[in-house]
Amino acid sequence: MIVPDLQAGADGFYKGGAPIEMRDILGGNEGGSPPEAIDLPNAAVLAIKAGGKDRLTMLFDLGQAQDSSEGFAVLALYDLTGKPKLLDAVNVGTDQSTYFRDPGKLAVGVGDDAVITMSTHFNSNQGYVGTILILVRNDRFEPIDQINTFDENVCAYKRTQDLSFQTRGGEKPYAAIKVTVTDATTPSGESCEGPAPKAVSHDISVTYHWDKTRSRYVRNSDAFEKLSAENAKRF
Repeated sequence: MIVPDLQAGADGFYKGGAPIEMRDILGGNEGGSPPEAIDLPNAAVLAIKAGGKDRLTMLFDLGQAQDSSEGFAVLALYDLTGKPKLLDAVNVGTDQSTYFRDPGKLAVGVGDDAVITMSTHFNSNQGYVGTILILVRNDRFEPIDQINTFDENVCAYKRTQDLSFQTRGGEKPYAAIKVTVTDATTPSGESCEGPAPKAVSHDISVTYHWDKTRSRYVRNSDAFEKLSAENAKRF
């Protein structure tokens, strides 16, 4: 169990104490802390393939500790052969709210899927999103990369950074993964202070290949790191 004493409450929410100890998917101690008391309305469920076997992933957004600006979200891996068995659990929360990001999973082999999560928060005219690509190998979650994007919606224009995912077959044991950020600015046509920017759109792509020597995916460019640094200047 992720939360050992989790029980259904009369209000339809599931309640309990702190979750079990687990690592942060990105390593280190930079993730948020779990709240001392859990008040969980539901969990997201995603069936995947891993190592040719059927597995179930569940995503529990447990909320935030009082002293943390980031949420704590548990991605759990289960074997449902016979009695359900918890195989692995990691914290994938990097912002206030965490979800599976559409399409949720990406086939990287005949019997293997990568999982996609996203953490986000919004204010009046800005949206911050951190997307994590995750490989399931030997029944454990392994990070591929985190991609940070930033949206703006102000009087004069709307600027969005949308993600798309594509696999390229032919590589073993795992297919190459191409991730593209489409950075698009659209003028609003409203009368605002200052000149409106021109409509423009361009793609930023990074491809991840499986490195057999290092036993992990490696990227062919630091373009997403540069994008994240450029976005930070606009916060």
